[in-house]
Amino acid sequence: MKQEGKNIFQRLQSGEAVSFTEQKYQEIGEAAAQTTKLLLELNATADVDKVRLKWGEITGQPLDSTSTIQIPVHVNIGRFTRIGKNVYINHLCSMLDMGTITIGDNVLIGPKVNIITEEHPVNPAERKALLVRPVVIGNGAWIGAGATILPGVTVGENAVVAAGAVVNKDVPANTVVGGIPAKVLKYLP
Repeated sequence: MKQEGKNIFQRLQSGEAVSFTEQKYQEIGEAAAQTTKLLLELNATADVDKVRLKWGEITGQPLDSTSTIQIPVHVNIGRFTRIGKNVYINHLCSMLDMGTITIGDNVLIGPKVNIITEEHPVNPAERKALLVRPVVIGNGAWIGAGATILPGVTVGENAVVAAGAVVNKDVPANTVVGGIPAKVLKYLP
């Protein structure tokens, strides 16, 4: 059911499926195009301070001076991503953030990590619609190289997601998960 008075992003974040055929769907493409322009500038500089400034333009929130994003990086909208303090994001991280991505403090994100908040209904008759669910990465978490975090997942504090894992359900705090789909491999002290 459409929620009158809300923009397309508010409708998505409130749990509404939005069809590709909707007239207002173009607002997503327009926002993504603006972000792409800014990302081209961000990804063209090796100066960490300039990366922080450009990231602030993309997200509307400055990147803390204790956090680092290695280029290239990709985010489709940007304004729905929040990054804490003392965060390190390695090369080739890709974030689809319309459902909101929240990254806590002291987080390590390896190269080629995918953080995805967007999905489509499984039913073929409804598949040309977009659904979103938030992703939260807790303080002190470490996401290994090539891992994929899927929509709706919360990675608990101090948890480790092994390289190459596909995480489709919440990760308890102080655990190591790995595999496809990711499962708890051990508990941390």
